Amino acid sequence: MYRTHGRIVALIVLLSATAASAQQSPEPAGDTGIEVMKPVFGGACRLCPWGALGEVVRQAMEPYGYDVQMCYNCNAAAAPLIVADARVPPPYRPDPVVGEVLHPPNAPGLGPVDFGATAVQFMVGAYRGSGTYADEPPKTNLRLIANIQSPNYLVVAATEESGITDLSRIREQRWPVKILARGGGGGLESQVLEYFGLTREVVEAAGGSLGTSRADWEDFDLIIHSNGGLTTAPEFDVWTDVSMTQELTYLDLPEDLLASLAESDWHQPGLIPVGLLPGIDRPIPTVVRTGTVVYTRDDVPDQFAYDVAKAMDEQQHLLQWSQLFFSYNLHTVWKAYEVPLHPGAERYYRERGYIQ
Repeated sequence: MYRTHGRIVALIVLLSATAASAQQSPEPAGDTGIEVMKPVFGGACRLCPWGALGEVVRQAMEPYGYDVQMCYNCNAAAAPLIVADARVPPPYRPDPVVGEVLHPPNAPGLGPVDFGATAVQFMVGAYRGSGTYADEPPKTNLRLIANIQSPNYLVVAATEESGITDLSRIREQRWPVKILARGGGGGLESQVLEYFGLTREVVEAAGGSLGTSRADWEDFDLIIHSNGGLTTAPEFDVWTDVSMTQELTYLDLPEDLLASLAESDWHQPGLIPVGLLPGIDRPIPTVVRTGTVVYTRDDVPDQFAYDVAKAMDEQQHLLQWSQLFFSYNLHTVWKAYEVPLHPGAERYYRERGYIQ
């Protein structure tokens, strides 16, 4: 009952300003594109990090005469490919997790996607042609406009009823543990399990299970998943649900494991802050990652990239009103590993003195 009530309250709060327009049939977009000041933005659902940042971008660019057209389903692993290849938005598919109000159909008639938002590791992976994108040619035409800070923490917790305080004892004692290991930590979940010898075969041989879907939320002993704050974003809302309905024991990971995890491209040592979730009463060493990028292609006009960079800087106050933890850092906004900064954006940052 609490969970259902919490979801309803969250939806009412988040939709208070947009519900009326969201429930109407979208108006035809007409001609779209940068040249008519109606660029198409590749985002995701309104609750999702890339969609939430897209809403900020849309509002930020209004004072500069742009009418940004949102694609709400230019998401998942295809996101950087859609931008790199200047594809038109894919056909609409309902999302049962968030529903149509928060994942509406795109306005009909959207042209090719001009720019978008994605996690920094997706953009860099597509640029390199590595990892998820190993079967794709490197998308070396991708260009960064702005790297917006968006913290993620690797969190490990057990239910109090399970009695788990040390992960090494699970295999030693052959405990029949039900493990929920969501895949939002950039592959860290599997590395944690491998460190403790908790392969699927080992877990199931002891009478336990290894779940990865939302259906496994209702019955688990141990959860390993990234967390981006107490939010209803579908990437992180498992913590919103379970931390408010169950008593959890938050676990420390061994120092050598954390050091190994921090060697990943995207992660670095960090601390889970006190109070990030109910029951966290101490700083917990972990690994963290950050970065939701606004990005485009190398063929996009310099003036447009300049205008986006300018809008995100001058309107950065909009970030604080998102339901997600976004922030603007002038020392990092202009870099994302080896992906080049678009020349138009670079001109803006040099004018401001962010790049010396």
